[in-house]
Amino acid sequence: MSEKTPKLRAALDGVPTYKPGKPAAEGGPAAYKLSSNENPYPPLPGVLERAVAAAGAFNRYPDMACTGLMAELSERFGVPTEHLATGTGSVGVAQQLIQSTAGPGDEVIYAWRSFEAYPIITQISGATSVQVPLDDGEVHDLDAMLAAVTERTRLIFVCNPNNPTGTVVRRAELERFLDAVPSDVLVVLDEAYREFIRDAEVPDGIDLYRDRPNVCVLRTFSKAYGLAGLRVGFAIAHEPVAAALRKTAVPFGVSQLAQEAAVASLRSEEALMERVDALVAERTRVATALAEQGWTVSESQANFVWLRLGERTVDFARACEQAGAVIRPFPGEGVRVSIGETEANDIFLKAAEAFRKEL
Repeated sequence: MSEKTPKLRAALDGVPTYKPGKPAAEGGPAAYKLSSNENPYPPLPGVLERAVAAAGAFNRYPDMACTGLMAELSERFGVPTEHLATGTGSVGVAQQLIQSTAGPGDEVIYAWRSFEAYPIITQISGATSVQVPLDDGEVHDLDAMLAAVTERTRLIFVCNPNNPTGTVVRRAELERFLDAVPSDVLVVLDEAYREFIRDAEVPDGIDLYRDRPNVCVLRTFSKAYGLAGLRVGFAIAHEPVAAALRKTAVPFGVSQLAQEAAVASLRSEEALMERVDALVAERTRVATALAEQGWTVSESQANFVWLRLGERTVDFARACEQAGAVIRPFPGEGVRVSIGETEANDIFLKAAEAFRKEL
């Protein structure tokens, strides 16, 4: 028999593996998962009931056009349905964006460190990643990103707030950047954590997209809305971009359960904001306590906090896990800690304080 194996694309060689947040150990001391930026609350009022009702028909294909969800999003955000596209979470839509814009020989620019899916989905497409280091304040260095633009640049990601640092780009600098980027380069404002922003100087990307045909906004139902397990996200972009996203979407990718749950979530705005406000209050409490312990904490506008720990990263994460809180380490760089239940946050703070005393 032949020893040959199927030929696979060379672009996949060395593709980094996406590392999901480590789950809490079953039966072990780690009782809380603070590693995936999940919403600790159950589904919003009415959401579970609507999803369960939809489950009764999952022998049928979902509505491929997401008609009901698209209409709800159109009304909620004041955009034409032709400017909308859905996908399996915002990361699924991000992959569609790269498939629509970049291939071998093209370049995709993003800050680093930022969302760890960016290098994966870029390399899978065959395009080249151009990683621009964050500045000393853990914020996107937009001037450096602009300087990195070449004739091969096809797409730029601006993660705002940035994952995993939680830092933000404010209106004046972002508008100046957008006005300077060539009009044939797509700028994607990844706003997965938009609902947690309390800094009035951070613009809503949807306001910026309206008169800029090369700006696309990414949103998700995974974080604030608490639908991480259902995988539904969406993009708002001008018609040529949105149409390309619909072409590159996996057919029937967004389940009917996800569509119905997303619609019900959009109709539960008051309860949503109550929960988000509670998480923001906990974020402030955690960040303040860490600062009082002596840690340097980046100002976060997301539902997590970031500590740059360098060589101590893995040891710190291990100490937190042993205390009962699983967090997300980026070895050699730092840790990202999701804001969870008050009890979980207290366990983490106690572990952080103990670790600090041992330094």
